[in-house]
Amino acid sequence: MYNDNERSSYEYHYSYRPESGGFQPQIPMEPQPKRGRGKKIVAGVLCAALLMGGSFGAGWFLKGWGGPRQETQVMQSERQTAKVETVSVTGSKKLTFPEVYAANVNSCVSINVSSTGYNIFYQPVKTASSGSGFIITADGYIVTNYHVVSGGTDVEVTLNNGTTYTAQVVGGDADYDIAVLKVDPGDTPLQPVVLGSSSDLQVGEDILTIGNPLGELTFSMSEGIVSCMDREINLDGTPFNMIQITSAINPGNSGGPLFNSYGEVVGIVTAKTSASNNGTTAEGLGFAIPIDDVLNMIKDIMENGQVTTHAYMGVTPDNASQYPQAGVRSGAYLVEVVENGPAAQAGLQAGDVITMLGTSTITSSSDLRSAVGSKSYLAGDTATVTYVRAGQVYTTELTFGSTLDKPAEAEPQSNIPQQDGGNYEDYYGDMEDFFNQFFGRGYAA
Repeated sequence: MYNDNERSSYEYHYSYRPESGGFQPQIPMEPQPKRGRGKKIVAGVLCAALLMGGSFGAGWFLKGWGGPRQETQVMQSERQTAKVETVSVTGSKKLTFPEVYAANVNSCVSINVSSTGYNIFYQPVKTASSGSGFIITADGYIVTNYHVVSGGTDVEVTLNNGTTYTAQVVGGDADYDIAVLKVDPGDTPLQPVVLGSSSDLQVGEDILTIGNPLGELTFSMSEGIVSCMDREINLDGTPFNMIQITSAINPGNSGGPLFNSYGEVVGIVTAKTSASNNGTTAEGLGFAIPIDDVLNMIKDIMENGQVTTHAYMGVTPDNASQYPQAGVRSGAYLVEVVENGPAAQAGLQAGDVITMLGTSTITSSSDLRSAVGSKSYLAGDTATVTYVRAGQVYTTELTFGSTLDKPAEAEPQSNIPQQDGGNYEDYYGDMEDFFNQFFGRGYAA
């Protein structure tokens, strides 16, 4: 995603200055020949020039009277440029890069998002950001990243032919960074992409992306290879298993499609890394969400407006090391257990310390959140929970609930005062969100 506040103007100026004051060859002066002999010499030179012209062509010229002759020749290929035909993506035939582009560029969209917030002086501030996306149904459903549209009040999508639609955000999932938009194409059906399987990708295989780097270079293609499959990375505390790629990923590419060499979408471009944890700079590290991991979630959002299959446990955990009264230094201390929630129904209580969930060792609250939020568990699955209570170790069977069972969270109280009847807590639930919107965020593309 690219923010206007980060945008800079790129202008390229080319100029040419003739070096008129540079070195000029000096023509030696010769004694003046006699008139009669001079006419013969001139006639001979002209005859020779005519003969030589017939043999060597116009590539020769005479530089300075009496100067050396030099050859200038421009080579031009007679190769006929191949015409790129728009082919259908069938999944059975590999396509050239130009064919992949021609087959899919009309299925890609540029996304422009605007939002209104307030600065530290409580003055309204309009911000804008850009991203990419791709059409998955002819009636106007579009996939992008959650962070591209999060917090936006107005969303517009633009096709390659310049047609712009106002889009509605159907829903999204912050944990998996996916969102679904809907536009109304009227009587003109849109051209959807063909979805492939990310599990069929192999390291070293060619991949391509189409997106809008910098929010300005719209519908640009970049190519690369698969560097690694199932690369576990962490974005804002959320673990992802990603496809690592070498294709150029820049702000504005977020949400765009990742294509295989058959022209099928196998991933959703989401982030790039330019520095490691120790500050070492890096290039050529891009990441995409495997389409197999989120396809069912996308369908769930289209039908229900949210992902309903997430496992829900019904607890508020913290690090056990912060609660010496628990008698356990490592684990997830249960600060709260939701009444009649899955954990309560399994017999867990506030003050218990979870040390294992299934086969995963739990040493902290983040371990528990990662284990519950991983692809290992869905709503309705059952797992064995190992926990400590009053110095004794117990186990219980817990059946996860759905996110639809999760109680609605209370709206946070805003510390920003009201002015002229306006309530600012719609824009800033807490100071972290406030500074994110005021100064911008930039973890992803």
